Amino acid sequence: MIPHTDFPADDSGRRSSNSFGRSVVADALRAADPAAAAAAERETDWRRGYLRHFRALVEAGLSAGGAAAYEIAEAGLASVQARMRFRRDDGEFTLAQALLAQPERPFETVTVTGTGVAEKELGVPYRGDLLRGDALKRQLDDWVTRGVIEESAAAAVREVAANPDWLDLSDQRLVTFGAGSEMGPLASVLGWGGTVLAVDLPRADLWERTAALASQSAGRLLAPLAATTGPVADPVDAADAHPIPQPVAGVPGADLLSDLGAVAQWLLGFDERLILGNYVYAPGGSYPKLAAALDALAVHLREQRPDTALAFLATPTDVYAVPGEAVAQSRARFAARSRRARTGALLSGGRLLRPNYLTDLAPGVNDSLVPQQGPNYALAKRIHRWRAAVARRDGVVSFTVAPPTRTRSVVSNRLLAAAYAGAHLFDVEIFEPAAASRLMAALMVHQIRRPRPADPAAWKDEATGAAHGGLWRAAYHPRTALPLAAVRGLLSR
Repeated sequence: MIPHTDFPADDSGRRSSNSFGRSVVADALRAADPAAAAAAERETDWRRGYLRHFRALVEAGLSAGGAAAYEIAEAGLASVQARMRFRRDDGEFTLAQALLAQPERPFETVTVTGTGVAEKELGVPYRGDLLRGDALKRQLDDWVTRGVIEESAAAAVREVAANPDWLDLSDQRLVTFGAGSEMGPLASVLGWGGTVLAVDLPRADLWERTAALASQSAGRLLAPLAATTGPVADPVDAADAHPIPQPVAGVPGADLLSDLGAVAQWLLGFDERLILGNYVYAPGGSYPKLAAALDALAVHLREQRPDTALAFLATPTDVYAVPGEAVAQSRARFAARSRRARTGALLSGGRLLRPNYLTDLAPGVNDSLVPQQGPNYALAKRIHRWRAAVARRDGVVSFTVAPPTRTRSVVSNRLLAAAYAGAHLFDVEIFEPAAASRLMAALMVHQIRRPRPADPAAWKDEATGAAHGGLWRAAYHPRTALPLAAVRGLLSR
């Protein structure tokens, strides 16, 4: 058996992602809102019923002036790490215990040095142009006016553009977990002349694409390399039927579900300050397993190297507490909706085109969860948010709400692809990956160069610098507009 991260087994031996998620959410809620915790525990259809419980996590976090969110985050993370297992032939262990073991296959380092010229000015590719200087400022102003990004996001990008020397991250070592991610900052940081420690699965197609990008850049890419240990059976996650890949001889990369200790040892071999960037994605139950594994790795590395920074990209399709200005713009748009929209809402029996916010209360709660993405996706993203909140109190954290983007994983879902195609009808802008990743890279640079202390109200940190694409300020609750956007998108396609 390949050692690997897995869900805990119940009394029947079944390892269920749904049971794990339900238990973690209940544990997170228990101290702040016992009634909400009990409701989560009683949920019999977690795959469909998880939406209200993830909203409850945010609503409960607003108590005590927003400070309760820290208590929820700590309890949720403790539950994740106590429950998740690392399975080996000699037994099952916590992830923290697995990280203390001497790895059987230590990694060597493969280096790719680019031959390009470093970019000395911030540029954002957008609709066929490369926006710089005044053109970039005008576009930022336009996004703010239309409610696509928050003013704090525009201000941060403007400051990075005014300080182009910040782009050179050669004094630090950015670790890109999920190096091949379309949303990650790999291409940007390499283009600015930085050094990136790239970790992704040991697949030839991923490595060839990543190495080609690095060789044409002005930066340097370092990747882990381990030889295969020989043929063994792949364990299969019963919840997803998702096999754990074996390492491929001669192909750089690492499987974070099985090579966790070796990756930790490899990273600790570098002297410069590390920025741990979490850009991984996996389908089904593998995603929360990856989130838990990387969370344990981050804790382990920060214990060894307290100056280690963390970087996350948050999904816009989640639940957030949002500032009063966002609520006000949304409600003004709803009040000014067309007669056609009013008629359509009536004909649907109130199921479609409901208001994004029912009251003017601030902060508002924006619920943009998309059922098609499922509870495993929601849990993985919530683990990231919890760690960002907790870590910001004693270290440097970059956490940014990213815009909805036409990534491969999104457009592979026919309904989501159609909804994205029609989203502009509801004041939501869908970004292309090149634009979104560069914008997010600039915001990461700002948060690394200008770290801010944790706010007593955790929700304010999450809202700062958000580039949500308009979901927070749109007139309608996203799930009541999504079907109409999808119909329009299907027709236009």
